[in-house]
Amino acid sequence: MKPYFLLTILSLLVNNILGQYNDPNFPKPTSGYGADGSHSVGLISFTNPNYLLKKIEIYYPSDIATPVPTIFYSHAFGGSSSDNIVSMLNFVAQKGYAIVYVPYQTTGVSVTDRYNNLTKGFAKAAREYSNIIDTNKVGFMGHSFGGGASFGIGYKYFTQNNWGKNGRFIYALAQWYSYNISQAELQKFPSDTKLLTEIFNDDITNDHRMAVDIFNNINIPTSEKDFLLLKSDTLGGHIYLADHVVPNTTVFDAYDYYAYYRFIDALCDYTFNGNINGKNTALGNGSTAQITMPAGLTNLEQTDKPSIVFPESKYQFSCSDTLNPRIPYCPTPLYTNDNSLDKNTLSAYPNPASEFLNVDLPNTLSDNLINIYNTQSELVLSIQKNQASTITIDLSSLKNGLYLLKIGDFKTKIMIE
Repeated sequence: MKPYFLLTILSLLVNNILGQYNDPNFPKPTSGYGADGSHSVGLISFTNPNYLLKKIEIYYPSDIATPVPTIFYSHAFGGSSSDNIVSMLNFVAQKGYAIVYVPYQTTGVSVTDRYNNLTKGFAKAAREYSNIIDTNKVGFMGHSFGGGASFGIGYKYFTQNNWGKNGRFIYALAQWYSYNISQAELQKFPSDTKLLTEIFNDDITNDHRMAVDIFNNINIPTSEKDFLLLKSDTLGGHIYLADHVVPNTTVFDAYDYYAYYRFIDALCDYTFNGNINGKNTALGNGSTAQITMPAGLTNLEQTDKPSIVFPESKYQFSCSDTLNPRIPYCPTPLYTNDNSLDKNTLSAYPNPASEFLNVDLPNTLSDNLINIYNTQSELVLSIQKNQASTITIDLSSLKNGLYLLKIGDFKTKIMIE
């Protein structure tokens, strides 16, 4: 089995416990979907019988005395500390909903073990805290490994336990392979489920075709599901990276609120409260309310018929990898002449790197500076390029972590170990 090493590193990059909003271009939204809620947040933690080192947690609006609609969250591989996403967990509770976080093991167990951990943890939370959790209104949400897992786990509870009978959704981001869900089960998935799938253009970890496969094959009408693509951008020197860890950045910016929190908020309001404004934002079929980002940033792209232009070689985990139980359903990449990211992606190796990095320089470069930025969009290294077709960069002055390398309009992510 292929190691999960890179995916673990990417997930563990997000270890700033309470990242502060720090966007030089845009303030946090103060009204509408994505704005912080007004409810007080309570936290319950209790023993996780399948992972004794990490407790199950429930974040909930403590000023509401009755059970509330609940999201069951499946985290990314390696992200077994709620500190990584505590801002999102608090955001959900402040909006008047509960969210259950169940950590699972990174190493020493199988995929089946991780699914069982999540499944049993969700059940225990619902059973023991029915005074908080309303299983009649339920959402399953997850990122990466957790995004792929949300479909099999959601199907089990939607069909066997009738969770979400008064409102149910799935929100999957940058999803990995989906286990415990057959083609036959996808074809009979509860059609009243709302589905929002979101991918990130510069994700080099998970092949986008996994998300396309499930989106295309699941039994949910087009009117109740949407597929969104977020692209990277730069504004005023601040880099907005649409990569694998978009929802879990250490410094929060407009992408976190306008391309993530906003959709959680709207999807809950539509699914649980029937608010049509929520549908227009979360599942708006390309509506202005859905795709519009703050002025100056590239808008999101929505489609009902997603296709992927990137080859599998771009990704750490490709759709046709033997790890994927749904290989027969992998869609074929659609190559176009407008593949700007392929044309503007630098070749850098080895990646991950340690002390040195080789970069192949495109012939069309007009910029003479090679710049490297950290995940907080700070310039940490700048080098004058020479006339050689390949340049070697000394990385010994940089700490381990994820960086963005840019030369003019060309860019790529690099990992330093």
